[in-house]
Amino acid sequence: MITTNQVQDLLQNGGNVVNRDGSKIGGIGQVFLDDQSGEPEWVTVKTGLFGGAESFVPLASAEVRDNDIVVPFDKDKVKGAPRVQDADGHLDESEERELFSYYGVGGQGGHEGTRGTDTHGTDTHATGERTGEGFTGDATRGVGHDTSGPNTDDAMTRSEERVDIGTEKVSTGKARLRKYVVTENVTKTVPVTHEEVRVEREPITDANRDEALSGGDLTSEEHEVELTEERVVVNKETVPVERVRLDKETVTAEQQVDEEVRKEQIETEGAADADRPGNGSRR
Repeated sequence: MITTNQVQDLLQNGGNVVNRDGSKIGGIGQVFLDDQSGEPEWVTVKTGLFGGAESFVPLASAEVRDNDIVVPFDKDKVKGAPRVQDADGHLDESEERELFSYYGVGGQGGHEGTRGTDTHGTDTHATGERTGEGFTGDATRGVGHDTSGPNTDDAMTRSEERVDIGTEKVSTGKARLRKYVVTENVTKTVPVTHEEVRVEREPITDANRDEALSGGDLTSEEHEVELTEERVVVNKETVPVERVRLDKETVTAEQQVDEEVRKEQIETEGAADADRPGNGSRR
């Protein structure tokens, strides 16, 4: 059973009426309270274009799920409910009987009817308006009476969403320098020299006769000549060749942003200056 406290929360949060599998039937319009017990007995569902039409649904087997009211009826059943005159925010006994018969549920009976609670949490009755402690004064509908809320001025406020796009800096990664050692082969051709023995013979002449005859007549002698050669010597040393550092630069690119925005539209129904008689004019 839905309590009056739950009703106030549902009306303030603007929930929906859904069937048991979660399919939306329509938005919550008004909740009608029993005149005698004060308990919620009916809810109206906005099933028309922009909530223009409302259908009554009994709350006897309804339950609350988050901000929605769950009822054991589908959308077609609710839309086909009899239309009753509730302009004064009140259902009389005959109207209730007709609705109970349509939905195949039994009412409490024996009471004068039910009064409605609109989507702004205000209880209304045929003879007054709730002001806090009870029903006082006469209810008067102003020029801007809202069928889903209290009296307003003679205008509606149309709102729309605007996109505010900015930028923020986020980390995309890190870059670092790392030094490591690799080995590679270096091949170079180096010229090297070495000495070889070459025998030279010269005849005895007047110029060298004295040197040739300076020794004994017949002797045994040995002469040595030292031979040399160059060998390759490899030395390695470490020398600095360059300095490497990381630097940053800012690059500007264009990125396309695609976002959906919502806006309200206002439709007029039955106005004398409408585009076509009997049809709504939308702005």
